[in-house]
Amino acid sequence: MSDDDSQQNFILGFVMALIALVIFFVIGIVLWHKGHNPATVAQAAAAQPAVVISTPAPGAEPKVAEVTETVTVTIPDGASIRVANGVVNFYFATGSADLAPGAAEALAAVIKGVESGRKAVVSGYHDTTGDPAVNESLAKKRAEMIRDVLVGLGVPAAKIDLQKPEVTAGSGNNAEARRVEVKLVD
Repeated sequence: MSDDDSQQNFILGFVMALIALVIFFVIGIVLWHKGHNPATVAQAAAAQPAVVISTPAPGAEPKVAEVTETVTVTIPDGASIRVANGVVNFYFATGSADLAPGAAEALAAVIKGVESGRKAVVSGYHDTTGDPAVNESLAKKRAEMIRDVLVGLGVPAAKIDLQKPEVTAGSGNNAEARRVEVKLVD
């Protein structure tokens, strides 16, 4: 191959890489604008109740995060997280054991609770549609996944109690029934 062919191949490769970079940049801007649409953000903010995180007074025992109202993060496919009355509920899409995006804050609250000397009790529930044996297995898989994520984030396994509820079919509609509850107990 001659030097001219090498230079042409280099220039062609450089131009192709530049075109790909521009395409990815444009796609990124479109996706960013889609997620930051002022109307969408305003609707989401209006639909979500406020969360108050308490800051300790000087010399006082620090509080983890005190949730004074219900917080819900909803994902279109049915997965969501809800923190209410000291219980963290991780809701799952049908047939899925994948955590909803936004779970980090809820997991952080559980971790802080465990760090303050409490124990996390993890229980899995399922809806009543489909094969009961498959549902039972999926509820267990979801609860184990939450436990494994907590352990992976540094929570000692001895501080997590995986408890099978007496009745694993959850209450509420099917979307509310497909959940893992995490309660912090003393």
